[in-house]
Parts: sequence; structure tokens; C-alpha cells
Amino acid sequence: MRMRHGGPAGYGTWHTGSGGLMSIFIVQLGTPRKAGEGVRVGTVRRPPRGVPKSDFARLDYYDVWFPNLSPSAELVREALKAADARAWAAFSRKFRREMSAPDRSRELDLLAALSHHTNLSLGCYCRDESRCHRSVLRELLAERGADVV
Repeated sequence: MRMRHGGPAGYGTWHTGSGGLMSIFIVQLGTPRKAGEGVRVGTVRRPPRGVPKSDFARLDYYDVWFPNLSPSAELVREALKAADARAWAAFSRKFRREMSAPDRSRELDLLAALSHHTNLSLGCYCRDESRCHRSVLRELLAERGADVV
């Protein structure tokens, strides 16, 4: 049985009968999965190189590829070149603008709503989340009331 409790932005937080929270985990693709992580979604522009599609999930990359939540190819190049905080802030603003497009915004809304009913994980290959688009995704989802771990 699930019970709803008040949470950010009026969405509430859903608890399972076993006491666990439903959440979105932000992960580095290719790292070992954590218990309860749920479906792993790859928010990357390209699949992992040299890895057969049949091995993506087995090797802890992702279960579902969802490049819609990846920066455009142009912005990926900009992010990789961001050498300082100012350049990273410029990338973040541009990526937020891309994610404000109607389709992207609805996809983020859907994931935020799903975070109250099931565990999901979103990820990218970058080692440092603070210099990865997934840090911006984390913020965007939290702003929509998602339960983000």
C-alpha cells in the first residue's frame, strides 16, 4: 500500500508499504548499480562505443536510451571545453533553454511524476557530476517536485 505525504511543489512524496521512498537516482553510466535503483535511463547523445547493444544493461550502462534529455551535439562540445565556472554557467543556461522546449519540458514533468511511483535512475558517462549535464537535470527535476536522490 502506498501513502501520500506532502512534499515539494505540491506533488507529495510516495512511500511504499515497506517504508521505501520512490526516487530518481542520478548516476554515472557504467558504474555498478545500487539496490533499488530501478530502470536505468541513459540520457546521452550516443551509445557506449564498442559495446554490443545486447550488453548495455548487463554492463550497467542503461536499460533504456533516452537521448532527448542529452544536450545537443553543439552543447556537448561546449561542455567538454568549459574550462572555468563562467563557461560552465553559460553551458548550464543554454542546456536549460534546450530543456525548456515543450517536448523536453513535458518529458521532465513525466519523470518528476514517475519519481513518486517508481524508482528510476538517469545517467551519463561523465565522472564528475558537477561538470555534467546530469547536474542540471537533477536541478530541473527537483524544480518540478521530483524526489531526486
